[in-house]
Amino acid sequence: MSPTTTDLPAYSASGYVTFLGAGPGDPGLLTLRAVEALAGADVLIAEPEVLDVVRTHARAGVSTPALTVVDDASTAAGIPAIRDAANLVMEAARGGKRVVRAVPGDPGLDGDAGREMLACASAGIRFEVVPGIAAAVGVPAYAGVPLRDAHGADVRFVDARTASDRCWTEVGASDATAVVSTTLDTVAAAAGELVAAGRKPDTPMTVTVAGTTTRQRTWTATLGTIAVTLKQAKALPSPEGHQPAIAVVGERSAAAQRDQLAWFESKPLFGWKVLVPRTKEQAASLSDQLRSYGAVPHEVPTIAVEPPRTPQQMERAVKGLVTGRYEWIAFTSVNAVKAVREKFEEYGLDARAFAGIKVAAVGEATAASLVDFGVKPDLVPSGEQSAAGLLEDWPPYDPVFDPIDRVFLPRADIATETLVAGLIELGWEVDDVTAYRTVRASPPPAETREAIKGGGFDAVLFTSSSTVRNLVGIAGKPHNVTVIACIGPATAKTAEEHGLRVDVMSPEPSVHRLAEALAAFGAARRTAALEAGDPV
Repeated sequence: MSPTTTDLPAYSASGYVTFLGAGPGDPGLLTLRAVEALAGADVLIAEPEVLDVVRTHARAGVSTPALTVVDDASTAAGIPAIRDAANLVMEAARGGKRVVRAVPGDPGLDGDAGREMLACASAGIRFEVVPGIAAAVGVPAYAGVPLRDAHGADVRFVDARTASDRCWTEVGASDATAVVSTTLDTVAAAAGELVAAGRKPDTPMTVTVAGTTTRQRTWTATLGTIAVTLKQAKALPSPEGHQPAIAVVGERSAAAQRDQLAWFESKPLFGWKVLVPRTKEQAASLSDQLRSYGAVPHEVPTIAVEPPRTPQQMERAVKGLVTGRYEWIAFTSVNAVKAVREKFEEYGLDARAFAGIKVAAVGEATAASLVDFGVKPDLVPSGEQSAAGLLEDWPPYDPVFDPIDRVFLPRADIATETLVAGLIELGWEVDDVTAYRTVRASPPPAETREAIKGGGFDAVLFTSSSTVRNLVGIAGKPHNVTVIACIGPATAKTAEEHGLRVDVMSPEPSVHRLAEALAAFGAARRTAALEAGDPV
């Protein structure tokens, strides 16, 4: 519990409100206190642009009343009606609810949030404020535009929507760095105000939209050329011209500085739309890794994992673990660990049932899932993380040192026989048991299928031969402009058999190494484009 956490038994009857800053867009910029408050919320009232950022941290079943209402009148006018957030907040709080009111950026810089705080205070409703990172500060940082240097120049923040003539005059007459909150289609007008107030037309200027997200885009120009720059970049005219933008005016936004400091937009997969066709349960960690490289992952389940049709064999094998039937158990996938763990829980067993049994695991993820279960593997391949790699390190059966000659191998119904044959050759008896079945998932939505076939994805990751077959089966073949990345030779061969060109192959069968290999490919492509003078 943090020092700002409020224990509220005495105030539960009147509810409590947390005014929370959701930051400029990157979910990773939420504070620890913000996440804590969201987890305890009964009601979450958020601006539409930050609802997805904060909702993932709220508990299941949290109420999220919408601030925009589409009805006959608003449809006719073409503008959704805006509900009075202050009334929504106070109505929920009067009902004894813990309310989180989330706004973009920082609530202290949001005029509507300030009005809602006053309304709560007047009504005697207790509230707290959880600050957030303001867009005017966070977006330049992500754009590689420092606002101050060792010389300590002044920084002025201007909201172009409400700035008075006096404000423009004061900022224009100074040499301070100006951070202007505006919209893309009014950037040129703001630049004109500064020039009219005394700033030189050749003063450097950067403009960033969708800051701190993987849709971020930044243009570098001057006050006098920004209109032409946006037109040449085909950013304007655009239906998206109303989107918020942060403009930084001053020497700190010079192109030479951004070339060295644009850390976010220079990530190896920045802005890449990457298709992740995996089992639904296994996609999250890979997607998180892709996001760390700047990519926009899109998860499409192609495989569903189901119990075996005849569970009796699996049940006998698990009972054999307890009665000492096996010397070894070998796990070749996370799903195999999950299947055995579920059987253990069904019988009221835990990791202690593995006492006296040697445990082998193929792959980092499989080993990690065993450790999470409370079991430390005795054998993980020292080389290639595959059945072949496991066989290279597996000891032959020795009747002197091995009291039992039997291995339990829980696996998928479509697994290869390589490991079984290799263990038999080493002198072991193998109980080859189907622990789970893999079946083809339902087709993704129509727009996803069209994006796959039409080149809407920059890359697709194939983590097994079955993901190749199933994706093509449920969604169609990826467009030939899409980068194809495969986890190993067998998967690559299957992709080629389906008419796909394999561009990237993981150096070892690990999903994390596959993501690293794609990032290295993206970095090389970016470097080549820069050296050739082409746009990235």
